[in-house]
Formats: sequence, C-alpha cells, structure tokens
Amino acid sequence: MQAELIVDARNAVGECPVWVPEENALYWVDIPNAELQRWSASSGQVQAWKTPQMLACIASTTTGNWVAGMETGFFQLTPCNDGTLDTAPLASVEHARPDMRLNDGRCDRQGRFWAGSMVLNMGANAAEGVLYRYQAGQPVHTELNGFITPNGLAFSPDGRTMYLSDSHPLVQQIWAFDYDIDSGTPSNRRLFVDMHHFLGRPDGAAVDAEGCYWICANDAGLVHRFTPNGRLDRSLAVPVKKPTMCAFGGSRLDTLFVTSIRDDHSPHSLAGGVFALNPGVQGMAEPQFIL
Repeated sequence: MQAELIVDARNAVGECPVWVPEENALYWVDIPNAELQRWSASSGQVQAWKTPQMLACIASTTTGNWVAGMETGFFQLTPCNDGTLDTAPLASVEHARPDMRLNDGRCDRQGRFWAGSMVLNMGANAAEGVLYRYQAGQPVHTELNGFITPNGLAFSPDGRTMYLSDSHPLVQQIWAFDYDIDSGTPSNRRLFVDMHHFLGRPDGAAVDAEGCYWICANDAGLVHRFTPNGRLDRSLAVPVKKPTMCAFGGSRLDTLFVTSIRDDHSPHSLAGGVFALNPGVQGMAEPQFIL
C-alpha cells in the first residue's frame, strides 16, 4: 500500500487527475499556476501547457480534446505537441461576486460536466459557491447553492447516486443525492459522512467498481474509502499532508493516482507531487464529456 512518487511536480495546488487509457497517460491541473499537465506511464515524460485563466477541473471529450472549468466558465482545451494550447470558450457563468472561480468538477455517467464554484479566499467563509451542470449547446444550469468550497464530486457505478462535499473547515460534510440519469437532476440530499468524525477535510474523490467512495483527506495525509452506506472501510497514507484528489488508472484501472498541494507552510519535500497507490480494488473508466 506504500505510495510511490511518480512526478515530483511541486504543484501549488495539484488537482483533478484523469487517466486516459488510449495514451497510457495521466493528466491533471495545477490551479493557481494555470497549467494542464501530463505524465506518460510509458516514457515517464512530463508535459505542461499554460492556460489563460486558473484551471480547476477537466474531463476528456468524445472529440479527443478537453472540457475545462476555469475562472469565468467552461472552455475547450486542445493541447498541442509543440507546447501550445488552443483554448476556446464554451459557456460562461455568472458568479455572485468577482473574486470567484470554478473548483472541483467531473462528468456524470451520461457525459454531462459538473463543477462547483468558490470564493478565492477561503478565509472569507463566504457561502457563495454553487454547483453547475453544463451540456454542450445548452445554457449552464445552476443546480445547488450555498457552498463555501464545493468538492468531492463523484457518481456511483450505475450513475444513480451523486456525491458532493464541502471541504471548508466550517463544514466538512459529504452528501449523497438520488440522481435522475435522464434529466441530470439530484434530489433527496442526505448526509453521507460527517468528516468531523474522521481525520482530514474532504477534498477530491473517486468511486471504485464496487461502488465505494474514495476521498482525499486534506490536512491528514490520507485517502479514505467509504462503503455505500457511509462506513469507513480503509485509509491509505500518502507522504504529504495535503492530498487533493484521487483517480483510478493504469492498464487494469487498479492504480490510485493522487495529486497534492505544496504551500509555504508545507514541511514535506514531496508536497505538490503526484503519487500512485495500490488500493486493492479496481476503479472505473472516467466518463467523457459529450461535445
């Protein structure tokens, strides 16, 4: 179960790892440095592309590029081999205040892209964050609101349960929702896990093939696995204090990749790196955005 450092990325805020099986590669973002990054499992080579705004979340698309949530809305990204990045706006969002950006996001099993928003200064304790649903060719839909730092988006294997957390220290809750796969509508919000009872704050998440929910425990250097009824099943350690998000990948989807944060107060030399764990279970292929 020992974590292996695969990229000493030194990311300010590494987030949103996505495995691309066709490339045998892992993509992820560094939010404040506005970068899309890629690690080839075959060659070990790392590439990076600069984005015009802070880049928070990504999903691969059915047309071979990326949909991304950034500061002002949703964009299409096409990374080029020469290091350039073609960026095209898809849809903007109307934030409640100017000092906001999108945060955690991913696709549901039907290819809709979801992303939450947050105020840049978490210390403001401002519950202005909302959860957006975006489908190509349609207006952005505001589905839920009242969050400080929405995080932990994930969907059950059958797509009928949606998970969402608020990682802010004042909240630290994970909720489950019934999810209408036809309309893309969550309902019946209920407490799934109160993270005040466990080590760490809930950050980014993934769901494995058995339907269990994996959540990075920020500030605790752990990744927790919860069963569908909210019972803690196991906790895996990473050698940094602030893991941010996890994703399944590898040829058999049995590797758990974990991104992390490197800040001025971090005592860990590996902080900001990308790690690989053997979780003992298989994950699921990440859905693509239907563009």
